[in-house]
Amino acid sequence: MNRIALVSDIHGNLPALEVVLAHLKRQSADIVVNLGDHLSGPLWPAETADLLMKTDWLHIRGNHDRNLVEQDPAQHNLSDRYTFQHLGQDVLAWLRKMPADLQVTDDMRAFHGIPGDDTVYLLEEIINGRTLLSSPERIRHLIGDGVKGVLLCGHTHKPRLVQLGEDVMIVNPGSVGLPAYEDDSMGYHISETGSPHARYALMEQIRGQWTVEMIALPYDYEAASRQAQKNNRPDWAVALRSGFVRGEISE
Repeated sequence: MNRIALVSDIHGNLPALEVVLAHLKRQSADIVVNLGDHLSGPLWPAETADLLMKTDWLHIRGNHDRNLVEQDPAQHNLSDRYTFQHLGQDVLAWLRKMPADLQVTDDMRAFHGIPGDDTVYLLEEIINGRTLLSSPERIRHLIGDGVKGVLLCGHTHKPRLVQLGEDVMIVNPGSVGLPAYEDDSMGYHISETGSPHARYALMEQIRGQWTVEMIALPYDYEAASRQAQKNNRPDWAVALRSGFVRGEISE
């Protein structure tokens, strides 16, 4: 298994996913690992589920996937509430079967947030209301003692490659479907990538070492923005169009 594609945080963005799928067809990946948060959001959750359920990808459960099948619907946030209302029992059953943590190969492990917790950021910490690259010491603490190899995570929507010494590589491919968001579950903060592109990553093992390519693809983000606006989510509409939480500020 020498060529692996990584996707994450699709959040029901069907046109972004379709562009990624078309690009993937030309890449000859041995496997595709989907690191979670497949459907949640005010976009196309049912249609995205239909497409994803036809793939042979390895799917990891994200925190929003877990909310959809475990949380009392009365406690859902706006994104999960809209999504839950548009999903059938077959999709919910599919989400329930997803593992939260998966050993992809002997030296490669996949999860959404950190090992054992899909709500914690692994590579970022919240500083002055923004998600910024964390320290090596904090990252080591979060992954636990004795962990080695390649770790795959999502959750923050920020594409990153972090190398800790010679024994740990961590890859976050970024978000296919939502390039910016604001959140208050761990104290108010924002995460922004600064462009509306659909993002994923390709890993290739060459002479025993992994190369990582971070890919950003244009797609019809205006259509996604209009869909969010139609479903009364102007916050998503701005983020999808700009890659920023508040968009460009006019002088």
